[in-house]
Amino acid sequence: MKDSDSRRKRRGLAIISVVIISAAALPFWSSARSLTASINISIVNNSNREVRHLYLSPADNDNWGPEQLHGAVIAPGASYTLSNAACDGQSIKVIAEDQNGCFLYQIVSCGDNATWTITNDATVDCGG
Repeated sequence: MKDSDSRRKRRGLAIISVVIISAAALPFWSSARSLTASINISIVNNSNREVRHLYLSPADNDNWGPEQLHGAVIAPGASYTLSNAACDGQSIKVIAEDQNGCFLYQIVSCGDNATWTITNDATVDCGG
């Protein structure tokens, strides 16, 4: 009888331990579902602007990341593919800066690879 009580106590302790460990690991399991995805973003420059800088930002704020062209230029009529861009949410903001220091913005979905075609009709932000 004493041996049976001892086994029940150990079994109960084991169950409580599993529950506590599972509860402690729950935040890690839920964050694993929202891992950063990587996508390819193609920028097609069908405008007369020369794109000299390219940045990424979360879609809902203006915390721009590092410059993505690394000295390259997207000339008028040319295109550029940004490979393996980190995408932490459902969408990401792509920001292009032209030779005049004006900015163009586009929100792209993180679900699939994306293409942004810049045209002369695009609204630019020249700070004024």
